[in-house]
Amino acid sequence: MLTYIFRRLLIAAPTLLGITVVTFFVINLAPGNPAQFQAQSALDPRVSVRIYQELEKYYGLDQPIGVRYARWLGRLARLDFGESMSTDRRPVRDKIKERLWPTMSLAALSLVLSLGLSLPMGVWAAVRQNRLFDTVSSTILYGLYSVPEYVMAAPLILLVGVKWDLLPFQGMTSDNYAALGAGGKALDLAKHYALITFCFSYGSWAYYSRFVRQTMLETLRQDYVRTARAKGLREGRVIWGHAFRNSLIPVVTLLGLLLPSVLGGSVILEVMFNWPGLGRLFYESMLARDYPTIMALEFVSACLVLLGMLLADIAYAAVDPRVAYD
Repeated sequence: MLTYIFRRLLIAAPTLLGITVVTFFVINLAPGNPAQFQAQSALDPRVSVRIYQELEKYYGLDQPIGVRYARWLGRLARLDFGESMSTDRRPVRDKIKERLWPTMSLAALSLVLSLGLSLPMGVWAAVRQNRLFDTVSSTILYGLYSVPEYVMAAPLILLVGVKWDLLPFQGMTSDNYAALGAGGKALDLAKHYALITFCFSYGSWAYYSRFVRQTMLETLRQDYVRTARAKGLREGRVIWGHAFRNSLIPVVTLLGLLLPSVLGGSVILEVMFNWPGLGRLFYESMLARDYPTIMALEFVSACLVLLGMLLADIAYAAVDPRVAYD
Protein backbone atom coordinates (compact mmCIF):
# COMPACT_ATOMS: atom_id res chain seq x y z
CA MET A 1 0.00 0.00 0.00
CA LEU A 2 2.79 2.44 0.89
CA THR A 3 4.52 1.72 -2.41
CA TYR A 4 1.29 2.40 -4.29
CA ILE A 5 0.76 5.70 -2.46
CA PHE A 6 4.35 6.72 -3.18
CA ARG A 7 3.87 6.00 -6.89
CA ARG A 8 0.67 8.02 -6.96
CA LEU A 9 2.39 10.95 -5.31
CA LEU A 10 5.16 10.82 -7.91
CA ILE A 11 2.57 10.91 -10.67
CA ALA A 12 0.75 13.78 -8.95
CA ALA A 13 3.78 16.07 -9.09
CA PRO A 14 3.93 16.53 -12.90
CA THR A 15 0.12 16.64 -12.99
CA LEU A 16 0.10 19.56 -10.58
CA LEU A 17 2.85 21.24 -12.57
CA GLY A 18 0.82 20.99 -15.77
CA ILE A 19 -2.27 22.38 -14.04
CA THR A 20 -0.36 25.37 -12.71
CA VAL A 21 1.13 26.12 -16.14
CA VAL A 22 -2.27 26.14 -17.85
CA THR A 23 -3.93 28.12 -15.05
CA PHE A 24 -1.17 30.74 -14.85
CA PHE A 25 -1.16 31.44 -18.57
CA VAL A 26 -4.97 31.48 -18.87
CA ILE A 27 -5.57 33.98 -16.07
CA ASN A 28 -2.78 36.23 -17.35
CA LEU A 29 -4.32 36.25 -20.82
CA ALA A 30 -7.65 37.50 -19.45
CA PRO A 31 -8.41 41.20 -20.13
CA GLY A 32 -7.13 43.61 -17.49
CA ASN A 33 -4.66 43.20 -14.68
CA PRO A 34 -4.41 44.33 -11.03
CA ALA A 35 -2.48 47.48 -11.94
CA GLN A 36 -5.16 48.63 -14.38
CA PHE A 37 -8.00 48.02 -11.92
CA GLN A 38 -6.28 49.92 -9.12
CA ALA A 39 -5.14 52.80 -11.34
CA GLN A 40 -8.70 53.45 -12.52
CA SER A 41 -9.51 55.07 -9.18
CA ALA A 42 -7.43 58.15 -10.09
CA LEU A 43 -9.51 60.97 -11.57
CA ASP A 44 -6.68 62.58 -13.53
CA PRO A 45 -5.77 60.41 -16.57
CA ARG A 46 -2.10 61.44 -16.34
CA VAL A 47 -1.96 60.41 -12.70
CA SER A 48 -3.73 57.19 -13.60
CA VAL A 49 -1.08 56.33 -16.20
CA ARG A 50 1.73 57.04 -13.74
CA ILE A 51 0.07 54.96 -11.02
CA TYR A 52 -0.45 52.14 -13.51
CA GLN A 53 3.22 52.13 -14.53
CA GLU A 54 4.39 52.16 -10.91
CA LEU A 55 2.01 49.37 -9.91
CA GLU A 56 2.95 47.32 -12.95
CA LYS A 57 6.62 47.55 -11.97
CA TYR A 58 5.84 46.90 -8.30
CA TYR A 59 3.89 43.73 -9.07
CA GLY A 60 6.41 42.62 -11.69
CA LEU A 61 3.79 42.67 -14.43
CA ASP A 62 6.27 44.36 -16.79
CA GLN A 63 8.25 41.13 -16.93
CA PRO A 64 7.62 38.38 -19.54
CA ILE A 65 4.97 35.88 -18.53
CA GLY A 66 7.47 33.02 -18.48
CA VAL A 67 9.68 34.88 -16.00
CA ARG A 68 6.71 35.63 -13.77
CA TYR A 69 5.66 31.98 -13.78
CA ALA A 70 9.19 30.85 -12.90
CA ARG A 71 9.24 33.28 -9.96
CA TRP A 72 5.84 32.08 -8.77
CA LEU A 73 6.96 28.46 -9.05
CA GLY A 74 10.07 29.24 -7.04
CA ARG A 75 7.97 30.72 -4.23
CA LEU A 76 5.62 27.74 -4.37
CA ALA A 77 8.58 25.39 -3.85
CA ARG A 78 9.06 27.18 -0.52
CA LEU A 79 5.30 26.89 0.20
CA ASP A 80 5.02 30.65 -0.21
CA PHE A 81 1.97 31.81 -2.18
CA GLY A 82 3.30 35.34 -2.32
CA GLU A 83 1.63 38.66 -1.63
CA SER A 84 -1.86 39.54 -2.74
CA MET A 85 -2.15 41.99 -5.63
CA SER A 86 -5.35 43.49 -4.23
CA THR A 87 -5.36 46.81 -2.44
CA ASP A 88 -4.63 45.27 0.98
CA ARG A 89 -1.42 43.55 -0.29
CA ARG A 90 -1.55 40.95 2.47
CA PRO A 91 0.16 37.54 2.29
CA VAL A 92 -2.03 35.13 0.37
CA ARG A 93 -1.48 32.44 2.98
CA ASP A 94 -3.06 34.65 5.66
CA LYS A 95 -6.08 35.42 3.47
CA ILE A 96 -6.66 31.72 2.82
CA LYS A 97 -6.23 30.80 6.50
CA GLU A 98 -8.93 33.19 7.67
CA ARG A 99 -11.35 32.01 4.99
CA LEU A 100 -10.60 28.29 5.38
CA TRP A 101 -12.73 27.50 8.43
CA PRO A 102 -16.05 28.95 7.14
CA THR A 103 -15.82 26.87 3.96
CA MET A 104 -14.51 23.68 5.54
CA SER A 105 -17.05 23.75 8.37
CA LEU A 106 -19.83 24.30 5.85
CA ALA A 107 -18.53 21.44 3.70
CA ALA A 108 -18.23 19.11 6.70
CA LEU A 109 -21.78 19.83 7.84
CA SER A 110 -23.10 19.37 4.31
CA LEU A 111 -21.22 16.09 3.94
CA VAL A 112 -22.54 14.70 7.22
CA LEU A 113 -26.07 15.80 6.36
CA SER A 114 -25.93 14.43 2.81
CA LEU A 115 -24.49 11.04 3.71
CA GLY A 116 -26.47 10.75 6.94
CA LEU A 117 -29.70 11.07 4.97
CA SER A 118 -28.83 9.55 1.61
CA LEU A 119 -27.35 6.23 2.77
CA PRO A 120 -30.28 5.03 4.92
CA MET A 121 -32.86 6.50 2.54
CA GLY A 122 -31.26 4.82 -0.47
CA VAL A 123 -31.03 1.47 1.28
CA TRP A 124 -34.59 1.65 2.60
CA ALA A 125 -35.96 2.68 -0.80
CA ALA A 126 -34.20 -0.30 -2.40
CA VAL A 127 -35.51 -2.73 0.20
CA ARG A 128 -39.01 -1.25 -0.21
CA GLN A 129 -38.87 -1.00 -3.99
CA ASN A 130 -42.05 0.31 -5.66
CA ARG A 131 -43.78 0.78 -2.32
CA LEU A 132 -45.12 4.04 -0.87
CA PHE A 133 -41.83 5.21 0.66
CA ASP A 134 -39.88 4.49 -2.52
CA THR A 135 -42.44 6.28 -4.71
CA VAL A 136 -42.77 9.38 -2.50
CA SER A 137 -39.03 9.73 -1.82
CA SER A 138 -38.18 9.25 -5.50
CA THR A 139 -40.58 12.01 -6.51
CA ILE A 140 -39.25 14.44 -3.91
CA LEU A 141 -35.59 13.66 -4.56
CA TYR A 142 -35.92 13.92 -8.33
CA GLY A 143 -37.58 17.30 -7.84
CA LEU A 144 -34.82 18.53 -5.55
CA TYR A 145 -32.06 17.30 -7.83
CA SER A 146 -33.55 19.11 -10.82
CA VAL A 147 -33.36 22.50 -9.07
CA PRO A 148 -29.88 24.14 -9.10
CA GLU A 149 -28.63 25.26 -5.71
CA TYR A 150 -28.50 28.95 -6.61
CA VAL A 151 -32.08 28.79 -7.89
CA MET A 152 -33.20 27.25 -4.59
CA ALA A 153 -31.24 29.85 -2.61
CA ALA A 154 -33.00 32.87 -4.16
CA PRO A 155 -36.58 32.10 -3.00
CA LEU A 156 -35.31 30.85 0.37
CA ILE A 157 -33.55 34.16 0.96
CA LEU A 158 -36.59 36.17 -0.15
CA LEU A 159 -39.13 34.16 1.82
CA VAL A 160 -37.39 32.72 4.88
CA GLY A 161 -34.85 35.51 5.28
CA VAL A 162 -36.59 38.70 4.11
CA LYS A 163 -40.39 38.27 4.09
CA TRP A 164 -40.86 35.95 7.07
CA ASP A 165 -37.63 36.97 8.85
CA LEU A 166 -37.15 33.49 10.30
CA LEU A 167 -33.45 32.96 9.64
CA PRO A 168 -30.50 35.25 8.87
CA PHE A 169 -29.05 35.01 5.38
CA GLN A 170 -26.04 37.35 5.41
CA GLY A 171 -22.66 36.49 6.85
CA MET A 172 -21.61 33.86 9.35
CA THR A 173 -22.56 35.67 12.59
CA SER A 174 -24.74 38.54 13.76
CA ASP A 175 -23.42 42.00 14.63
CA ASN A 176 -23.86 41.37 18.37
CA TYR A 177 -22.20 37.95 18.27
CA ALA A 178 -19.31 38.96 20.57
CA ALA A 179 -21.72 40.10 23.30
CA LEU A 180 -23.65 36.80 23.37
CA GLY A 181 -23.10 33.99 25.82
CA ALA A 182 -21.96 30.48 24.86
CA GLY A 183 -25.51 29.27 24.22
CA GLY A 184 -26.41 32.42 22.33
CA LYS A 185 -23.34 32.12 20.12
CA ALA A 186 -24.12 28.49 19.30
CA LEU A 187 -27.72 29.38 18.42
CA ASP A 188 -26.61 32.33 16.32
CA LEU A 189 -24.17 30.18 14.37
CA ALA A 190 -26.81 27.48 13.86
CA LYS A 191 -29.24 30.04 12.43
CA HIS A 192 -26.65 31.43 10.02
CA TYR A 193 -25.57 27.95 8.91
CA ALA A 194 -29.12 26.67 8.34
CA LEU A 195 -30.05 28.11 4.94
CA ILE A 196 -26.67 27.89 3.24
CA THR A 197 -26.05 24.37 4.55
CA PHE A 198 -29.38 23.18 3.16
CA CYS A 199 -28.67 24.78 -0.23
CA PHE A 200 -25.17 23.33 -0.25
CA SER A 201 -26.24 19.77 0.60
CA TYR A 202 -29.68 19.00 -0.82
CA GLY A 203 -28.37 18.28 -4.32
CA SER A 204 -25.83 15.78 -3.03
CA TRP A 205 -28.44 14.27 -0.72
CA ALA A 206 -30.86 13.73 -3.61
CA TYR A 207 -28.21 12.37 -5.99
CA TYR A 208 -26.55 9.99 -3.53
CA SER A 209 -29.89 8.66 -2.32
CA ARG A 210 -30.86 7.64 -5.83
CA PHE A 211 -27.37 6.30 -6.54
CA VAL A 212 -27.32 4.19 -3.36
CA ARG A 213 -30.79 2.89 -4.17
CA GLN A 214 -29.71 1.78 -7.64
CA THR A 215 -26.52 0.09 -6.47
CA MET A 216 -28.41 -1.64 -3.66
CA LEU A 217 -31.00 -2.97 -6.11
CA GLU A 218 -28.24 -4.46 -8.24
CA THR A 219 -26.51 -5.92 -5.19
CA LEU A 220 -29.69 -7.49 -3.81
CA ARG A 221 -30.06 -9.48 -7.04
CA GLN A 222 -26.64 -11.13 -6.63
CA ASP A 223 -26.32 -14.83 -5.87
CA TYR A 224 -24.44 -14.38 -2.60
CA VAL A 225 -27.36 -12.35 -1.19
CA ARG A 226 -29.76 -15.14 -2.10
CA THR A 227 -27.37 -17.63 -0.51
CA ALA A 228 -27.21 -15.59 2.69
CA ARG A 229 -30.98 -15.56 2.91
CA ALA A 230 -31.18 -19.28 2.15
CA LYS A 231 -28.81 -19.96 5.05
CA GLY A 232 -31.37 -18.37 7.37
CA LEU A 233 -29.50 -15.16 8.23
CA ARG A 234 -31.54 -12.33 9.66
CA GLU A 235 -32.73 -9.82 7.04
CA GLY A 236 -30.92 -6.96 8.77
CA ARG A 237 -27.62 -8.81 8.59
CA VAL A 238 -28.21 -9.68 4.94
CA ILE A 239 -28.94 -6.06 4.07
CA TRP A 240 -26.30 -4.26 6.13
CA GLY A 241 -23.65 -6.94 6.51
CA HIS A 242 -23.59 -8.26 2.95
CA ALA A 243 -25.47 -6.14 0.43
CA PHE A 244 -24.75 -2.68 1.84
CA ARG A 245 -20.99 -3.12 2.12
CA ASN A 246 -20.65 -4.33 -1.45
CA SER A 247 -22.89 -1.56 -2.77
CA LEU A 248 -20.49 1.00 -1.25
CA ILE A 249 -17.78 0.23 -3.81
CA PRO A 250 -19.17 2.48 -6.60
CA VAL A 251 -20.24 5.05 -3.99
CA VAL A 252 -16.63 5.42 -2.86
CA THR A 253 -15.71 6.63 -6.35
CA LEU A 254 -18.16 9.50 -6.09
CA LEU A 255 -17.09 10.35 -2.54
CA GLY A 256 -13.57 10.90 -3.82
CA LEU A 257 -14.87 13.82 -5.88
CA LEU A 258 -16.43 15.59 -2.91
CA LEU A 259 -13.21 17.27 -1.77
CA PRO A 260 -12.67 19.35 -4.92
CA SER A 261 -16.33 20.34 -4.95
CA VAL A 262 -15.80 22.11 -1.61
CA LEU A 263 -14.30 25.12 -3.37
CA GLY A 264 -15.94 24.96 -6.77
CA GLY A 265 -19.45 24.36 -5.53
CA SER A 266 -19.35 27.06 -2.88
CA VAL A 267 -18.51 30.11 -5.01
CA ILE A 268 -22.04 31.11 -6.04
CA LEU A 269 -23.66 30.27 -2.71
CA GLU A 270 -21.01 32.06 -0.67
CA VAL A 271 -21.50 35.19 -2.76
CA MET A 272 -25.30 35.01 -2.44
CA PHE A 273 -25.17 34.47 1.33
CA ASN A 274 -22.20 36.83 1.84
CA TRP A 275 -20.36 33.91 3.43
CA PRO A 276 -16.72 34.71 4.36
CA GLY A 277 -15.22 31.57 2.83
CA LEU A 278 -12.86 30.44 0.08
CA GLY A 279 -15.53 30.58 -2.61
CA ARG A 280 -16.22 34.24 -1.98
CA LEU A 281 -12.49 34.93 -1.79
CA PHE A 282 -12.08 33.32 -5.22
CA TYR A 283 -14.88 35.48 -6.63
CA GLU A 284 -13.38 38.67 -5.18
CA SER A 285 -9.93 37.72 -6.45
CA MET A 286 -11.26 37.14 -9.96
CA LEU A 287 -12.89 40.57 -10.03
CA ALA A 288 -9.67 42.22 -8.83
CA ARG A 289 -7.43 40.06 -11.08
CA ASP A 290 -5.52 39.08 -7.94
CA TYR A 291 -3.21 36.61 -9.67
CA PRO A 292 -1.37 35.20 -6.61
CA THR A 293 -4.62 34.50 -4.72
CA ILE A 294 -6.27 32.94 -7.77
CA MET A 295 -3.24 30.72 -8.37
CA ALA A 296 -3.13 29.67 -4.71
CA LEU A 297 -6.81 28.73 -4.69
CA GLU A 298 -6.52 26.86 -7.98
CA PHE A 299 -3.48 25.01 -6.65
CA VAL A 300 -5.38 24.03 -3.49
CA SER A 301 -8.33 22.89 -5.61
CA ALA A 302 -6.06 20.76 -7.82
CA CYS A 303 -4.48 19.19 -4.73
CA LEU A 304 -7.95 18.37 -3.40
CA VAL A 305 -8.85 16.65 -6.68
CA LEU A 306 -5.76 14.46 -6.60
CA LEU A 307 -6.10 13.80 -2.86
CA GLY A 308 -9.76 12.86 -3.27
CA MET A 309 -8.98 10.34 -5.99
CA LEU A 310 -6.14 8.87 -3.93
CA LEU A 311 -8.39 8.51 -0.87
CA ALA A 312 -11.04 6.88 -3.04
CA ASP A 313 -8.55 4.29 -4.28
CA ILE A 314 -7.38 3.60 -0.74
CA ALA A 315 -10.98 3.26 0.44
CA TYR A 316 -11.56 0.54 -2.15
CA ALA A 317 -9.34 -1.77 -0.13
CA ALA A 318 -11.36 -1.05 3.01
CA VAL A 319 -14.75 -1.89 1.49
CA ASP A 320 -13.65 -4.63 -0.91
CA PRO A 321 -11.21 -7.28 0.38
CA ARG A 322 -10.54 -8.39 -3.20
CA VAL A 323 -8.75 -5.09 -3.91
CA ALA A 324 -5.08 -5.02 -2.98
CA TYR A 325 -2.31 -2.63 -3.97
CA ASP A 326 1.17 -4.07 -4.27
